[in-house]
Amino acid sequence: MDEQRNPAHEPGRGLDRRAELSEFLRTRRARLKPEDVGLPDFGRHRRVPGLRREELAQLAGVSVAYYTRLEQGNGQNVSAEVLDSIARALRLTGAEHAHLTHLAKPKQHKKKPAARAQQVRVALRQLLDSIDGVPAYIVGRRSDILAWNRMAAAVFGDWAELPPQERNWARLVFLNPAYRELFMEWEQKQADMVSFLRMDAGCHPDDPRLSALVGELSLKSEEFRRLWARHDVKEKSHGVKRLRHPLVGDLTLSFESFRLVDDVEQSLITYHAEPGSPSAEALRLLASWGADATRAGGAAAAPSAG
Repeated sequence: MDEQRNPAHEPGRGLDRRAELSEFLRTRRARLKPEDVGLPDFGRHRRVPGLRREELAQLAGVSVAYYTRLEQGNGQNVSAEVLDSIARALRLTGAEHAHLTHLAKPKQHKKKPAARAQQVRVALRQLLDSIDGVPAYIVGRRSDILAWNRMAAAVFGDWAELPPQERNWARLVFLNPAYRELFMEWEQKQADMVSFLRMDAGCHPDDPRLSALVGELSLKSEEFRRLWARHDVKEKSHGVKRLRHPLVGDLTLSFESFRLVDDVEQSLITYHAEPGSPSAEALRLLASWGADATRAGGAAAAPSAG
């Protein structure tokens, strides 16, 4: 199939939930082999990669006809218990299980006026400004960067130099070459970014702005098209990022994600270095240089945002 004409995506019209459900189940099934789930593998020549529908249905305890209908995108009447069984049979992660549920049993929302841009509370902006020496920012829907502190600008780039519509992690990763030099595990960063975006798409398949973003990235980035076709999903939580900063060299930073209780579509992301480490000293230097730059009215140390 031509990835640029994926039927699950029509720019400007949202994502086709039924096609998304079908492709997600098919790709999850394709990654499993009979021996992975304790089934005998009869015959050397299998017509499909991974498990057959019959094998998956057997593992999930449903009829082949029922599972086939579900994989064709007809999940309107599927129960939570059946989805749990299929998730176990497919060995889905927690994020993948949630994504399957979003696609198969979407929440019914009343039609609302066009969504306004997400807003960050004043108190949260003040909190960001008060966090000294720790890069921190707030990310919202579609990987939009909504607010950040001086240290985040020093490490990741002065996003204030970009138009608001360009302050988006997916755009930066796939369309801004400077970020390829910043992230040392570049391929993993790309894969994670697409997985986060797909998770958002499962929750909000009717979002035209998200569909437009996916359409633009699909047209402009072959890497994005390849990763989007994999249908991988992931929730941002915590981990370690290794960066190669243009001024202070290599950084090893741990990150944490905090989803806001009063707005689950916004998350506070913080980065910190192990105390006493070279990375901690590098952050201290960036904090000092950043303070000088703030007084001078510019950014002292950051990858180019443009």
